Amino acid sequence: MNRLRVFISGQKYFGEEVFDLCSKIDGVEIVGICVPVGDRYLGRKAQLYNIPIIPAGSLNGDTMPLGVDLGITAHSFDYIGAKTRYRPRLGWIGYHPSLLPRHRGRSSIEWAIRMRDVITGGTVFWLNAGIDRGDIAYQDWCFIEPRLFALPPNEAARELWQCELQQMGLKLIETALKDILKGVIIKRPQSADLSTFEPNTEVKDIYRPDLLMIEEKASPSTSWHR
Repeated sequence: MNRLRVFISGQKYFGEEVFDLCSKIDGVEIVGICVPVGDRYLGRKAQLYNIPIIPAGSLNGDTMPLGVDLGITAHSFDYIGAKTRYRPRLGWIGYHPSLLPRHRGRSSIEWAIRMRDVITGGTVFWLNAGIDRGDIAYQDWCFIEPRLFALPPNEAARELWQCELQQMGLKLIETALKDILKGVIIKRPQSADLSTFEPNTEVKDIYRPDLLMIEEKASPSTSWHR
């Protein structure tokens, strides 16, 4: 394969970085993006290069353009449904900042901090119907510096993302794209025996009281009775 037509669903700085990465690789052509209205990173870059844009929330099997070889999620919160996943010839890849199958879910970096993991990493995987459950393509790892455990988990997670995991993701996506251009496609099933899933720390779900329990331990004055 010497030509790869890609579609990017994403947003913000990481989405823009994936866009720039794809633009620099010979043989990769960006044929469209899905981005929230008003996004000043990926959205603005697509407008600059006259790339067709689908507003976030409206991507589906009918709005997805024809002739796409590969879909890429880059900080995308849009659910990629079955019809949308099957539209690209090869499917979709995404980057998850954890060593899948550990720490599935949106707050993976923060949970690695909360659970005091010594090592974490990133995974490029193939999207399927489950949340972060698709076959693994590429992975890399890094140590979590002990000093990060002294910070509030959300601050530590942000630093770990900016200093380690973001660039790791770009390198892994680059490796994937260059291999796919050469006809090399890697898919390794995740081990269900090793999987973990944690809830989004930004959502206080009454059906998942574990987060409230964590906060209660951190703040003795907090009461369940109101």
